[in-house]
Amino acid sequence: MINLIDRTEKLEEFCSSLENKSFITIDLEFMREKTYYAELCLIQVGAEDEAAIIDPLSSKLKLEPFFKILDNQSIIKVFHSGRQDIEILYNLTGKIPTPLFDTQIAAMVCGYGESAGYESLVKGILKIDLDKSSRCSNWELRPLDEKQLQYALSDVTHLVNIYKHFKEKLAETGRESWLESELDTLRNPKTYDVDPYEIWHKIRHRSHNAKILTVLRELAAWREKRAKSKNTPRQSIIKDDMLANIAAIFPQTVEELLQIRNMRKDVAQGKLGAEILEVLERCKHIPTSEYVNPEKDKPLSSGAQALYELLKLLLKIRSQEQGVVAKLIASEEDLKQLASFKDDGCPTLSGWRYDIFGKDAIELRNGNVCISYDKQIHGIVLKTNNPEEQGCQHK
Repeated sequence: MINLIDRTEKLEEFCSSLENKSFITIDLEFMREKTYYAELCLIQVGAEDEAAIIDPLSSKLKLEPFFKILDNQSIIKVFHSGRQDIEILYNLTGKIPTPLFDTQIAAMVCGYGESAGYESLVKGILKIDLDKSSRCSNWELRPLDEKQLQYALSDVTHLVNIYKHFKEKLAETGRESWLESELDTLRNPKTYDVDPYEIWHKIRHRSHNAKILTVLRELAAWREKRAKSKNTPRQSIIKDDMLANIAAIFPQTVEELLQIRNMRKDVAQGKLGAEILEVLERCKHIPTSEYVNPEKDKPLSSGAQALYELLKLLLKIRSQEQGVVAKLIASEEDLKQLASFKDDGCPTLSGWRYDIFGKDAIELRNGNVCISYDKQIHGIVLKTNNPEEQGCQHK
């Protein structure tokens, strides 16, 4: 029988049973289609010998006992792809639940592919097929049926053994420190504190004009602040493509605003239109020294592009040799930095990434090693220019 907790006294009893656990597994069900902040609907918690579902929407329940467990530093909190869940808990408590462990990141470190899904890990490691038919449930509705609750609970019950599997795998390979460096991002409050003036980077645009990009930055920041204050999705205020069009055309009046393709009359002539024009008016007074620097978005030169392709091939070789997802070793931006000889702050040039890739990337860039095909072994060979040193092979 599923332990559904909808009263504070039941939650206190359950949390008391967790106090001496070395780890717990956590998953959240939430809705955010109609809001800026996620609306928490269910909290699932698992341990080696028990599990429960907490109903945060119950009027008879206060979450403080659970928050105390999250703050207990002797209990590891295990998530799978936990960024959104941790963000919700951080917004509720002002704290990040530590120590923590993420099985999706552990899977990448252990060579299970990029962004391994929970369902695929359960099937691949535990040989269990999950019923995901309740995946798209409306978790705000009450009561939830048995099938929905069973689906929700399975997201933490199987996670117990998935966690134990990866703990053992990481110990065998000596990659615990690799995982720890990746978890730093999840442990950093800046991951969840959105800077309104950085949101524009996520908007697709074609411009390399500093003024246009600066206007886009200001418009995106205005929309982000408004979405937060109204607790409404940013796209419901105004769409990304419309912001980009406004930034490019830079209208000065309601009439000019109305001339923009797909601009609704009620928006242009209403409060939103007035706010947009206010933002554009302020943009006129931004000094050029505070403009966006479009140089960062310029494409690589032909020489740097060729080097980028070589580094990408080297990354593939090292990734397959080490059984680690390439993206985890070096991102596309990291490779572009290396290809442009912009080494400062490049994550690939420190720690374990440097040991398995960064060092050879620098050697390749400096012309001290080369990549070639060896027909005798039917594979790629990384050769050093020093004949006394043995190159490494990759089939």
